[in-house]
Amino acid sequence: MKLKLVLGMFIFLTNVATVFSNVKQDRNISYIENSKANHNLLDIYYPENVSDKKDVMVFIHGGAWNSGKKNTYWWLGRNMARKNVVEVNVNYGLSPEFTYEQMATDCAAALKWVKNNIAEYGGNSSRIFVMGHSAGGHLAALIDSDPRFFKAQGIENPIHAVILNDGFGLDMNEYLNNAEQNDQTKSFLRTFSKDPEMWTKGSPLYYFENFKRPYLILAGEKTYPAIKIQSKRLYEKMGEKSLPVVYHMVCKKKHVGMITQLIFAGNGVYKTILNFMSSN
Repeated sequence: MKLKLVLGMFIFLTNVATVFSNVKQDRNISYIENSKANHNLLDIYYPENVSDKKDVMVFIHGGAWNSGKKNTYWWLGRNMARKNVVEVNVNYGLSPEFTYEQMATDCAAALKWVKNNIAEYGGNSSRIFVMGHSAGGHLAALIDSDPRFFKAQGIENPIHAVILNDGFGLDMNEYLNNAEQNDQTKSFLRTFSKDPEMWTKGSPLYYFENFKRPYLILAGEKTYPAIKIQSKRLYEKMGEKSLPVVYHMVCKKKHVGMITQLIFAGNGVYKTILNFMSSN
């Protein structure tokens, strides 16, 4: 009961803070014309002054590809807008109704909308950073590295740089070939199918030759082993090719804590993210 009271008070106070912090918002915008589906909506949080063009961060939420929604992360939008960044949270279709390919297609469509419209909110359409947590990290890396998704949208890749926040599934072939057979694995198979060729096709590391943009790779010290192994592998492979990459392990953090820590605007990871954005 005390925890619920504290959380309730926190939400109330932070919503009040949003109202009085010169942060504006435009919510439930359809990023696919004539679509009324909830999974094709996005929210925008932006500073009141839209006269100068600001960096843009598009956030793709996690949730094992079968859960999660943009609304949960309003605090990320508020915090980034207060730090003079235009922030966008996107929904996308979820498993089991949708496969990873359809999810990535949704995310690419959302990026196309952002590219074409974000200037109205004071965003610089040439400086779109995409951050994904967990499964959202997989989708961020996949649409950046596999050219078929933006090609299907009829546009060049609009991503300026990528931020992986404890990104999961960089090599789904490796993971599923070694994973225990449990309910979680069964859920992943509904997203990626039972075909090992599809596991490879859905793995961003399979398209490593297309990694060219700057990457910030964040990993929790106490996160899942597969995330630490594959995040470090991507960092090392990019380093070997002299590609722009930063790797930052966050001490004592588990997987969920890697995103919930950002509820607090003063969290040090914000400094890491903003330094990366300003230097690229």
